[in-house]
Amino acid sequence: MTVQQRTTELFEAQITGWPLLGANWVQLDGAQLKTFRFDGFTINVQFNPKRITSSAAKVDRSSIEKRPCFLCPENRPPEEDHVAFGSDYEILCNPFPIFRKHYTIAKADHTPQVIDPEFPRLLDLSRELPELVVFYNAPSCGASAPDHMHFQSGSRGFMPVEDEIGVLQERYGRLLSGDNNSSITAVDDGLRRFFFLESDNRSVIETAFSHLSAFMRSHNGGEEPMLNILAYYNTKWRVMLFPREKHRPWQFFEEGEKNILLSPAAVDMGGTLITPLEKDFKKISREDIEDIFSQICLSEEQFTELIKFMEARI
Repeated sequence: MTVQQRTTELFEAQITGWPLLGANWVQLDGAQLKTFRFDGFTINVQFNPKRITSSAAKVDRSSIEKRPCFLCPENRPPEEDHVAFGSDYEILCNPFPIFRKHYTIAKADHTPQVIDPEFPRLLDLSRELPELVVFYNAPSCGASAPDHMHFQSGSRGFMPVEDEIGVLQERYGRLLSGDNNSSITAVDDGLRRFFFLESDNRSVIETAFSHLSAFMRSHNGGEEPMLNILAYYNTKWRVMLFPREKHRPWQFFEEGEKNILLSPAAVDMGGTLITPLEKDFKKISREDIEDIFSQICLSEEQFTELIKFMEARI
């Protein structure tokens, strides 16, 4: 049985055997969704009140140290089961799903959220889970457990960027390198600035990633690079790297009417914004979306600098 088959069976068993997951999964049927159309792409907004814990998570060092790690086996609820991925990762069902099938893929050992040594495993996971998108949120880019290394994965087709990437490449892309089997493209669609890597050769993907990560570590004062990553596989790896400037927009911290409780992570960068409060779902506007992305993404000048850095090395 493949890893994908075992993972699917796990989810089907858990939605009946784990009441918390089962109840939240059923509620997805009633999730509200609205769409904003931009030039060549869309941004969806989902109202999902069960994501309040993740969206509003306190991820400062003091708060992390005061709570038990919910990804460590000894702190998981007794109903929570897993599928082993090698000896180093465990595939768990996310009890607060965004996708119809939503998993958290946790490192077996309690180690910090650090991407560089684990990036090859992200590629392994995406190849072995072809029905899913595997994604990564850096500690200051949406990870609600920055103290425990983990990825997440969810059903293909949920994020608009998967279907729109061809148009985005054609309309907003700048090809940095490419041949019949591989390409590296910088995309600036006016809202997001990111890199799209496509290849059947993992060394091409890993090399491009290592250069981008090095730039972003330097940009972040030597600390863990601020990144969101989406990866999926179908004869080739397709990887989207979203370099980030800021963790949360000013609206997150405001009081009263100006507050919008939105903490963008990989799924948001992929075109589906998750709002846990109904007031925000109802009031969020196209102008709000544009302002939020302008804060959390690299500026045009910084992105140009990163492109030049990449071009000189690939």
